[in-house]
Amino acid sequence: MANYLFGEAYRIIRKKSMYLYFGAFAFLYLLLVFMRAGTGNADTQILQDAEVLSSFFPAVVGGYLFAAIYTDDLNAKNLGTLIGFGMGKAKIVIAKLVLVLAFGALFFGLIPLFLWAANTLFGGSIPSSAWQVLYAWAAKSFLETLAFSAVSAIVVYGLQRATFGMVTYLLLALGIISQLMSALLNWDMISSVLPGLSQHLMSGISFRVMVGIVSESMPLEPLVEYLVYVAAAAALSVLAFRKKELEF
Repeated sequence: MANYLFGEAYRIIRKKSMYLYFGAFAFLYLLLVFMRAGTGNADTQILQDAEVLSSFFPAVVGGYLFAAIYTDDLNAKNLGTLIGFGMGKAKIVIAKLVLVLAFGALFFGLIPLFLWAANTLFGGSIPSSAWQVLYAWAAKSFLETLAFSAVSAIVVYGLQRATFGMVTYLLLALGIISQLMSALLNWDMISSVLPGLSQHLMSGISFRVMVGIVSESMPLEPLVEYLVYVAAAAALSVLAFRKKELEF
C-alpha cells in the first residue's frame, strides 16, 4: 500500500490544474486584501476572514482534493487494475482516506500562513494570540473535509459513479444536507423525545472541537464522536465496495 500512496501523492502533486485552481483563489484573496488595505483594523479582519472562509474551505479546498483523490480513478477506470495487482478493496478505501488526511493537513496547515502573509504584505499584522484562532478554524475545515470525504466514498464505491460522489460531497461540504438534517432533528416530534440530536451532526462535532482548541480545554466526547463517524463511514465504504461489481 505504501507504493500506491507514494504513487498517488506524486500524481496529485504533478497536476497542473491544482496549481492553477488554488493559484486563482489565492490571487482573488490577495486582490481583496489589497482593495481594503488601510480601510479598517487588519488585526480583526484576518480573523473575520478565517471565520467566513472556513465555511467555504471544505467545498473549495476539500472539493478539489476529493475529486483528485477519489473520482480520477473512476474516470480512468483504474480500480480494476489496482485490484488485479493484489490491492484489496479495504486497502484502497483506507489509502484514499490517508491521502485526504495527508493533503488536507498540508493545505489547511498552510492556509493560516497564507492569510497572514497576504495581510502582512499590505501592511497588516496580527497578535500572536490570534494564531490559535486561525488554526482552530482551519482545523474545523480540515475535520469536515476528511469526514465528508469518508461519507461520500460510500457513494463513490457503492455506485461507482464519479458524478454522484462529487455531488454528494458538495452537498455535505456546503452544509445543505446538514441544514436539512438539523431541521428534521429539531422537529418538535423528534426533539421532544430525543433533544439535542442536531449537535451530533458533523457541523456540531467539528465546531465543538474548534471551541476546544481555542479554549485549550478539549473535551473527549466530540473527538470520540468524530472517530466513530469516520470509522463507520469507512466501514460502510468497504462494505459497499465489496458488494458492487467493478465496471470496466
